[in-house]
Amino acid sequence: MKTVLDQLAGYGAYHRDRRNIATHLIGVPMIVFAVVVLLARPGFMVAGLTVTPALVALVVTGIYYLLLDVALGGLLVAIIAAMLWGAMEVAAMSTAIWLGVGVGAFVVGWIIQFIGHYYEGRKPAFVDDILGLLIGPLFVLAEVVFMLGFRRTLRDDIEARIGPTLIRKVQPNAA
Repeated sequence: MKTVLDQLAGYGAYHRDRRNIATHLIGVPMIVFAVVVLLARPGFMVAGLTVTPALVALVVTGIYYLLLDVALGGLLVAIIAAMLWGAMEVAAMSTAIWLGVGVGAFVVGWIIQFIGHYYEGRKPAFVDDILGLLIGPLFVLAEVVFMLGFRRTLRDDIEARIGPTLIRKVQPNAA
């Protein structure tokens, strides 16, 4: 299994333009929330706990994130668990609201992502490695942690592999 450094550097190589990273700070959480909302139905009770596809996905991905990095993984699991709590509230609403919130956030999140990749001049990471869909939320969290001044060694190791972030000039026909 690749290390957290391997995964973040691999994903980060597609995300060196600061504007792209900024769009990911908005778009990725929207997409994650949308997926959690859409997976929050149907649910069934097991020992007093409502089990949904979203909860199962959180457990499975949570294990993966924790295996990569206990601190970042634990924080990400807590954030997605909070999203799940909100998603369960949305899922309890009418089907129209549930689908409107889920599909709406998903579409808007991806539009924001593709705007960022226009600035990057590069396709999204998941096009070359589907695992990028799981690493994206971890990357966004790591970027926030780095901005707050934490995990400097990890940030420095990533930049040693793929270089620092920058602002690229947008080239005509770049997408």
